[in-house]
Amino acid sequence: MSSSSLDSAVYGLFTTHALHLADKHGVLAHLIAHGPSDPAAIAAARGIDQETLERLLIVLAAAGLIRRAADGAYAPVAELVPFLDPADPRYLGGFVRHLVENTAGQLGRLDAYLVRGKAAVDAGLPSPFESIYRDEQATADFLEAMWNLSFEPSRELAALAGLEGTGHLVDVGGASGAFAVAALTRYPELRVTVFDLPQVAPHLARTRDAHGLDGRLEFAPGDFFTDELPAADCVSFGYILSDWEDEFCVELLRKAYRALPPGGRVLVMERLFDEDGGPLPTAAMNLSMHVETRGRHRTAAEYAGLLTAAGFTGAATHRSTWDKHLVTGRRS
Repeated sequence: MSSSSLDSAVYGLFTTHALHLADKHGVLAHLIAHGPSDPAAIAAARGIDQETLERLLIVLAAAGLIRRAADGAYAPVAELVPFLDPADPRYLGGFVRHLVENTAGQLGRLDAYLVRGKAAVDAGLPSPFESIYRDEQATADFLEAMWNLSFEPSRELAALAGLEGTGHLVDVGGASGAFAVAALTRYPELRVTVFDLPQVAPHLARTRDAHGLDGRLEFAPGDFFTDELPAADCVSFGYILSDWEDEFCVELLRKAYRALPPGGRVLVMERLFDEDGGPLPTAAMNLSMHVETRGRHRTAAEYAGLLTAAGFTGAATHRSTWDKHLVTGRRS
């Protein structure tokens, strides 16, 4: 095929699985730790089949994710190492695992959606998050994926949020605390409460202890379907509103409005569609939202409209260098 776009569309299935397996079996970690290595050495070190490994490495090299030298040794691509190294906060392996082991298995429903519609197909199925939080391992895997996806962008988003002078922030659905840690690290005077389901509590406690945030990072168990939000100077939603339809988003934002004092702020951190329907990661994850949640990704203007409907004023968009951006509003 002559089109790189067509090649990516047709063969991307293989690249994603090759990347996942190389991460799962420690191949990428080996290359990062030991430098250029031939397939025989990697297979021996990791205790895996050499022939299968060689074929996976060929795919990854052809995709530009690793490089192959003339002597047949493979090495990591320097600029991609942070995203492939489990020790780096920018590591994406957990998110890729979630896509392969969870999202991919649900994409088949799109065929039925086209014929019968989402509501008819999903009737009687568990709610999206009943599946995600079905047991301790599923919960841990999901929270790891969200940390991998969110922590590094959260550092930039925390800076864009301008939280100087803010005493208390409530992070709604804050999971294991990616944005909370980023905000607390940047603003020493800040205190953060993560409001999430009770089963998240031990995971946030481990984050608190690992980052030395005792007394500044707290947990409030609750269900935003049925409970009001804790009072705060600022309320944040990171990858939350994209899980739900517009009407429920406005309901959640109204709860945030009630939790805030006059002048209090709300932070909405999400992927944003451009006016032309891109970028590709947002478009792809919008399809994921269709099968895994009840929501969708939106434009900045659409989020501003939701904020206005909930009573907030002064909606403003702050774009980051990542796929996750910030839309803010203020209680009058």
